[in-house]
Amino acid sequence: MPAYARMTIPRQVGAAAEINYGGPAAPDFGPLARDRIPVRTMREDDLRALVAIDRRITGRDRSAYFARKLTEALRQSDVRVSLVAERDGAAVGFIMARVDFGEFGRVEPMAVMDTIGVDPDYRGRGVGRALLSQLLVNLATLRVEQIRTEIDWRDRDLLGFLDHCGFLPSDQLCFERVVGS
Repeated sequence: MPAYARMTIPRQVGAAAEINYGGPAAPDFGPLARDRIPVRTMREDDLRALVAIDRRITGRDRSAYFARKLTEALRQSDVRVSLVAERDGAAVGFIMARVDFGEFGRVEPMAVMDTIGVDPDYRGRGVGRALLSQLLVNLATLRVEQIRTEIDWRDRDLLGFLDHCGFLPSDQLCFERVVGS
């Protein structure tokens, strides 16, 4: 059963806003990680790399899922925000998210992070933090206020990563029941 997580994206109010050095630090996951690991906008030709990374993580071939998600991210989302991290010209991680337009053509205040994946050979090297950090910078520029995602509550690694990056449990709780039982 997925658990919901959300994160508020910090922003400075006004150009002359006073900085409160006594408050908790903003959840900036590493401008250094963003500087060390090149992160770029996702492209259609990334599909094979996304599927390969996911296969190494899950042990399954989810090509159809990623083809659908890539089409959604690049053609159906109102704003392109999905990213790929590279090392030596090869994709080593990705984050797929979407932001849509609401009323009067304004960007919705909530973004959705659908999928994040880091090649197992690159775990613990800041790839996930670089992807998330760049995504948050991009979303803040768009004036998006929050990002949410769903995860399997038993996925302790992902849960720990999101917790470390400032995500909190959502006010929503998802329940499931098998039909016909």
